[in-house]
Amino acid sequence: MKRALAALALCLLMPLAALAEGRIDYAEIVSGDEGYVVNADIDLELNPRLVEAVNRGVSLYFSAQFVVERDRWYWLDEVVAERALNFRLTYNAIARSYRLSVGNFHQSFETLEAAVRTMQRIRNWQIVPVSELKVGTTYRAALRFQLDTNMLPKPFQVTAIGSSDWNLATDWLRWSFLAGATP
Repeated sequence: MKRALAALALCLLMPLAALAEGRIDYAEIVSGDEGYVVNADIDLELNPRLVEAVNRGVSLYFSAQFVVERDRWYWLDEVVAERALNFRLTYNAIARSYRLSVGNFHQSFETLEAAVRTMQRIRNWQIVPVSELKVGTTYRAALRFQLDTNMLPKPFQVTAIGSSDWNLATDWLRWSFLAGATP
């Protein structure tokens, strides 16, 4: 009985361990003219299954998620801002190029490596207007980057359940920053 419980616990923990295949090397919040922006460098490598999928015409969707919270002593922490930056990575067989889309902005690349490298370097991502943060107050920030399997075609969503090849993500990177402070 103890062995069965231990095996079950190991099976439940395995998919969680497979999630943390990448990491965020660098992240900062900088005060700009219109608000606070995030700059980040992400280290995430596509496994051979994802490379094959994109080369066969399957669009891969990635999401950078960012949260700003403020401590409260009397209740749960207040979520001041919650933002997502969504990427779409596709391959055009006729043009033999990869296309990276962020909102209405599209850019073509000759190689998959160049497209992935560009996606992993986030710069000047506007996250909070200046008016939403109180100068001199300490806030907590959290950032993660992941493959969004919910946006995959339905057959791939079914395949992605329980498969470590489709669970590509970083852990949350958390840090504190002082609003209004100059770097």
